[in-house]
Amino acid sequence: MALEADVLAAFPAEVQVPAQLVADAVAASAAASPRILVVLDDDPTGTQSVAKLPVLTRWDVADFGWAFTHVVGNGLEPAVYVLTNTRSLDPAEAAARNEEIVRNALAAAPAAGVRVGFVSRSDSTLRGHYPLETDVIAATVAEVDGVATDGVVIVPAFPDAGRVTIGGVHYMRGDAGTLTPVSETEFAKDATFGFANSEMAKYVEEKSGGRLAAGDVIVLDLNTIRAGAAAGAPAISAKAIADAIESATDSTPIVADIVTENDFRLLALGLEEAEHRGKKLLYRVGPPFVRGRIGQEIRAALSGEEAYEGNTPSTAGGLIVVGSHVGLTTRQLNVLTAEHSSARIVEIDVEKLLADESEADDYLGTVVSAVVDALHEGDVIVHTSRLLIKSDDAAASLRIARTVSAAVVSVVNRTLKTFPPRFVIAKGGITSSDVAAHGLEIRHAIVRGPMLPGIVSLWEPVDGPAKGIPYIVFAGNVGNDDSLAQVTRKLSTSF
Repeated sequence: MALEADVLAAFPAEVQVPAQLVADAVAASAAASPRILVVLDDDPTGTQSVAKLPVLTRWDVADFGWAFTHVVGNGLEPAVYVLTNTRSLDPAEAAARNEEIVRNALAAAPAAGVRVGFVSRSDSTLRGHYPLETDVIAATVAEVDGVATDGVVIVPAFPDAGRVTIGGVHYMRGDAGTLTPVSETEFAKDATFGFANSEMAKYVEEKSGGRLAAGDVIVLDLNTIRAGAAAGAPAISAKAIADAIESATDSTPIVADIVTENDFRLLALGLEEAEHRGKKLLYRVGPPFVRGRIGQEIRAALSGEEAYEGNTPSTAGGLIVVGSHVGLTTRQLNVLTAEHSSARIVEIDVEKLLADESEADDYLGTVVSAVVDALHEGDVIVHTSRLLIKSDDAAASLRIARTVSAAVVSVVNRTLKTFPPRFVIAKGGITSSDVAAHGLEIRHAIVRGPMLPGIVSLWEPVDGPAKGIPYIVFAGNVGNDDSLAQVTRKLSTSF
């Protein structure tokens, strides 16, 4: 553990960069034909840092056609999020899904008159199918369009949630300005995606089984990102970044230091310059990268009134669904239940689900009845039992997670069809994904913005049975102990 101020002392000061400078550079490069970033989001929480763009939970060619046309025709931001949910899939399934999505996006682009680039959005604490997903995306683009990827830019930083990369090392920010290497946190012990290295070059070597050597990774540290600090000139940084990755070829891994939003913007200018020079880049990133890459201003947190704007809220209570088991989520749940005394609490007993599958449906029917009855009176908190049941076998752990998630989805969907709630909050990555795509049957939505600064996303479903119901995507590992209560308080009429 180290102090952030001490670690940063070896690097240049922050460079101030207006978001508009990046937006103008992006617009200039797209003047001849619009360019849209297709963001393959391995769980739905990647939208928490962006606003005013489409999100898809299905990826047929027609779905991409809707999204691309919606962006161009309605002046939305030049990015489309696709909810892949691959963090809940095994490697073979994840690979197949990535390939299908890339093929369909490329097939839809010509008719919409757009060019596409690809972003593989994953976890800021380094969990996920890496390098599998970027390998598949690069191979598919090469096969379909004949374009070889020169570099894979890896940017896991998420400063809003306390994840920063300095000197090529990825840290979690703690209290009193401390930094803990992410490999020393609970996330590195993940049953499916665990890892041992916080130094990003060594992480790349570890996760690739040695195929990608640490010594071959290009590290854009803060000396390069902030090269223009002395002159206060972003253009100097942009040139330094583009020069540093000039040698990238054949999907060379490129790691970037990020501590602030201005660092994202400097990186975006450098990547824009590199692509202008002809570099073909693919991105593996945490949530805020896309905001910086397209030059979007940081959207202020939505108020409760803004959350319902354009829709007539239901008189029912709201539904808060908690599936994540990380320590922070459990603390947030405890604060919510303690402070929201009028809310009804309904627990899904995981042991009952796993003990006898033949009786699981009947059991879930009793849960749904309890939820619907309670929604007539006010808000309902549905959570899985807090005892985490897992296996040392990664595949078995995924099967357990899927069983639990399917139960949560069933409860939400049957509740929606019986008595639609005023709002829905889903806590946890896999939980949020499955509730969106299957529980609420959302196919197309618009990301309205964050409910808390930079970390909790509000989607507005534009079709299906959940149309008009604010849907809140809340990652398991973000916020403080009071964050879930804060969001619920904004939306509720009984809190």
